[in-house]
Amino acid sequence: YLPHVKHIEFQVLGDGRNFVHLGERECSVQRRFQKLLEEAPSLFLDDKLRAQMGACACRLARETHYQGAATVEFLVDEQKNYYFMEVNPRIQVEHPVTEAITGVDIVEQQIRVARGEYLPFSQDSIMFNGWAMEARINAEDPQKNFMPSPGTITKYIAPQGQGVFVHSFLQDGQEIYPYFDSLLAKIIAVGKTRKEA
Repeated sequence: YLPHVKHIEFQVLGDGRNFVHLGERECSVQRRFQKLLEEAPSLFLDDKLRAQMGACACRLARETHYQGAATVEFLVDEQKNYYFMEVNPRIQVEHPVTEAITGVDIVEQQIRVARGEYLPFSQDSIMFNGWAMEARINAEDPQKNFMPSPGTITKYIAPQGQGVFVHSFLQDGQEIYPYFDSLLAKIIAVGKTRKEA
């Protein structure tokens, strides 16, 4: 049991011989073990811990000769001890947060590696700029402890503005069925600083 932990994940890319990390995402804001907010970078990590955890994530990819995109997830306690939790060997919902601060198109790189190409960059060439946050918009009923809730979208107005991106399938009249995940949209906000994002 680890009280007051942070959920920190590192995005890695590998082509079988070159392995890099694209920094971390903080995913500590959750409900029922489902991520609700993600941001990059994490306020909790310092440069030394970031380097250690990134190197650990890359070592895991190297030892398995990994090819493609993966996320290496950790729990980090108040004393900044980190514990391996799992690897998701796929693209994740929150990948736009990492793309926003690195400029690396993770989906493109995953496809290129699958085609037999090598990553066109090394760890030293990965630069981190700005801050990004992602909020998941779910079909939920707050009167029923935020349980998934089907229904019909009567009016949909997507948020707009500089540095605001929306990934969604929503439109006026869209029927939301109870048979699928309750995730309806992702709102990604990017800025030079956390406050701006």
